[in-house]
Amino acid sequence: MRAIKADKGAQLRLLDLQTVDTTLARLDHRRQSLPEHGVIAGLQTQRSALASDLIAAETTISDLELEQAKAETDLEPVRERLSRNQTRISNGVVADPKALSSMVEEVGHLKKRINDLEDAELEVMEQLEAAVATEETLRARAERIDADLAAATAERDRQLTALGAEMDGLREQRAEIAPLIPDDLLTLYGKIGASHGGIGAAELRARRCTGCQLEINAADLRAFAAAAEDEVLRCEECGRILIRTAQSGL
Repeated sequence: MRAIKADKGAQLRLLDLQTVDTTLARLDHRRQSLPEHGVIAGLQTQRSALASDLIAAETTISDLELEQAKAETDLEPVRERLSRNQTRISNGVVADPKALSSMVEEVGHLKKRINDLEDAELEVMEQLEAAVATEETLRARAERIDADLAAATAERDRQLTALGAEMDGLREQRAEIAPLIPDDLLTLYGKIGASHGGIGAAELRARRCTGCQLEINAADLRAFAAAAEDEVLRCEECGRILIRTAQSGL
């Protein structure tokens, strides 16, 4: 490891920078893992599935309405023919007994045809009524999901705004601290942090590295105690920069 020199003040500022960076990372993780993200995703999935169900329900209603209209259209000429035949029979305009008998027989067939068509139309109407009820239920459920989605989105946005403001404040602090640290020390800090979970510098506290939480062995402690104040120390276990403070125990 190449020895780096930095006065005690610069090293302590590096520890301040680590505190800011650690807090920023924690807030960023919190921002990405808000419970509302999962709630919103779940509601959006439900809403998407419900939208498909609504389209299917609306299509069914449209088809049944066409079928009902067709049934009514089919009934109309049969009813007219029945009415016309019944009028001719009751008025006695059909003199020929054979023709009259044939007409009476046709009236019977027409009545049966009308009954069959009306039964079919009634069945379509019942299906249509059920389809409309299903569509209304789906629409009510969609409205509830939309309301829940709007509430969850508003809460997510509120928390993101608050976290964003807090992170902006920390970035301002970082922008003030970083220029006060020598470039070579800052570069080393960034390089170590990139491969050590964002922790490039740690306090040497009570003879322990707060980065890896391991206790420093006696030989290393003696070497650290003998090191010049401006010498930048490194943990022999994790390689992080060690910052000496009043709590270091040296």
